[in-house]
Amino acid sequence: MTEKINVRFGVLVIMVLAAAFSRLIPHPPNFAPIGGLGLFGAAYFTWKWIAIILPLSSLWLSDVVINNTLYAQYYKGFTFFYDGFYWIYGTIALTTILGFYMLKKVGVKNVLAPSVLASILFFLITNFGCWPNNPMFSQDFKGLIACYVAGIPFFGGTLAGNIFYSIVLFGGFELAKSKFPVLQLK
Repeated sequence: MTEKINVRFGVLVIMVLAAAFSRLIPHPPNFAPIGGLGLFGAAYFTWKWIAIILPLSSLWLSDVVINNTLYAQYYKGFTFFYDGFYWIYGTIALTTILGFYMLKKVGVKNVLAPSVLASILFFLITNFGCWPNNPMFSQDFKGLIACYVAGIPFFGGTLAGNIFYSIVLFGGFELAKSKFPVLQLK
């Protein structure tokens, strides 16, 4: 039984890391695995703390690589964290918690609704986080609304990314479970 759990855990970790590092592949703006990773972790990891920590740490590792290679010219030296990272990481943690409640059973309908909700949550939280002290927007309600309006063109990428990565992660693991019984929990 322990060997079975170790194989399952190893496959889940590899899938999470692969999805996080898929951000290195050229993609449309905001088309990323962020919401899908949180939901996937919530559905399949037995321990809730791992379901939260693993997607966060895998995205952090991919951020370190991306920020110090692709976006290195925007930072002064090696970068471990970027301004406002806590808004994105906080959203991932909240998405995972959302998944604990909405993904008691994995199925197409059960995965689609939280993927859409995770996209809305990401849009609301990260655009709010972009607004304070941002010289592009006035620091009043009108400026906050302008910040949200400016984020609308990116919402489609977020939604498409969450749905795509949820389909790939959930569908891929369910397919793998059907082909390799060692991945089943029971």
